[in-house]
Amino acid sequence: MSHSATTLRSPVTLKDVEDARRRIAQTIVRTPTIKCPALERITGAEITLKLENLQPIGSFKERGAANKIALLTEEERKRGVIAASAGNHAQGVARQASLLGINATIVMPKYTPMTKIAATQSWGAKIVLAGEDFTQASQTAQTLMEEEGRVLIHPFNDPAVIAGQGTVALELLEDCPDIDTLVVPIGGGGLLGGMATVMAALRPDIEIIGVQVDAYASLNQFPQEGMPVKGGSTIAEGIAVQKLGNHCLDSFRHLISRVMVVSELEVESAVTTLAEKAKQVCEGAGATGLAAVLANPEFFRGRKVAIPLSGGNINARILANTILRSLLRDGRILRLIFQIPDRPGILADIAQRIGDHGGNVIEVSHHRLFAAPSVQTAELVVMIEARDTNHATEIERELSEHYIIRRD
Repeated sequence: MSHSATTLRSPVTLKDVEDARRRIAQTIVRTPTIKCPALERITGAEITLKLENLQPIGSFKERGAANKIALLTEEERKRGVIAASAGNHAQGVARQASLLGINATIVMPKYTPMTKIAATQSWGAKIVLAGEDFTQASQTAQTLMEEEGRVLIHPFNDPAVIAGQGTVALELLEDCPDIDTLVVPIGGGGLLGGMATVMAALRPDIEIIGVQVDAYASLNQFPQEGMPVKGGSTIAEGIAVQKLGNHCLDSFRHLISRVMVVSELEVESAVTTLAEKAKQVCEGAGATGLAAVLANPEFFRGRKVAIPLSGGNINARILANTILRSLLRDGRILRLIFQIPDRPGILADIAQRIGDHGGNVIEVSHHRLFAAPSVQTAELVVMIEARDTNHATEIERELSEHYIIRRD
C-alpha cells in the first residue's frame, strides 16, 4: 500500500517515536522478532512474530506508559498517577510508577481476570474495581482524578502513549526489514497508531491491516468510523474498547488499507495455534492478528506478514479451556455419549476398542439413575484423544458399529 496520504494532522511523528525509544530504553525490553515456519506451513504466508508477550509485564502496553510517565514534571509525580485499564496498561503504569517511586491508583473493571489484578497489585498500586467494562472504569478514574488531584495516564488516547507504542515498529523493522504486510490488533488504537506512524515514515510500501474482535468492531465498515458495537464478554478483553481514541484515529486512519473482524472462535483457535505451533503463550487480544491471517488464507498467502503478539497475560484456566475447546472443534478430542446395557464388562470392551484403534481415553463419566432412557441401560460419556480429525472419525465409526453413540 502506498502511504502518499501521510497526514500532517497526525498527533505523533517519527521523531516523537524515536525520542520515546531513547527515553524508555532503560526499563523496556527490546523483545525478540522471530520467524515461524510452522505457521508458514499452515497459512501459506511467511509469518514474523514480534514477541511483546515477553515484556516484563507481558504486554507492549508498558512502552506507552513508560514514555508518558517519563515526561511528567516533578510536581506531577508528587501528585501521583491514576489509570483505568482492563489489565495490561494497569500493569505498565504500576511498574513504571513503582520504579520511579510514584504513588499509583488503578481502576479496573469488576470482572478483570484475577491474574491481571494480582500482577498489578504486585507492583504496589492501589486497585479499585469499578464498572462492568473499560468505559465505566474510565468514568470512575476520571472522578478519582478530580477528587485526588492525580495525573491521568490514559491507556491509548495520548500522543505520548502512542509514541511509546510506536517503538515496537522501530525494532520490528530493524530485525525484519523485508516484510510487506503488518497486521495489528485494534483496541483503543494506540499500538496501531504508533506502528502506522513509523511504517509511513520509513516503509510506506508496507500494507497495514487492523484487526478487531466481533463484539467490539467499531471499524467493521472502515473507512467509516464509530459503528455501534455489540459489547459483552470476549476472550479478547484487552481490546474490548467501545470507542477508539481520536488521537489514535488521527494517527492511522489515512495509513491503513483495511480492518478485518474476527470471531470469538477464530481468536480461540489462534490462541491454541500459537501455543502448539509457535510455542507462545498469548492472550486473546494478542492473538487477533494471527486469527485474521488464519481466517483469510487467500488474502495473505504468499505475503511476508509481521504480527505483534501484543500480550501474553491469559488466565491459566482460560488458556486450558480455550485449548480444549479448540481441540474439540478440530476433532482431536472426541466426546462421545454411549447408551449401553447395564451389565459388567461393557466399559472394558469400549476401552479396548478405543485402545486398539490408537485412541487415548482421557475422561469417563458413567450415569445409571437419571441420564439413561431405561432402567436397564446406562449412559456413558467418554472423552477420547485422537491424532487428528480423520483418526477421530475412524474411532467413532468403529464404536458406532457396536454401540449406540452420539457425538457431543
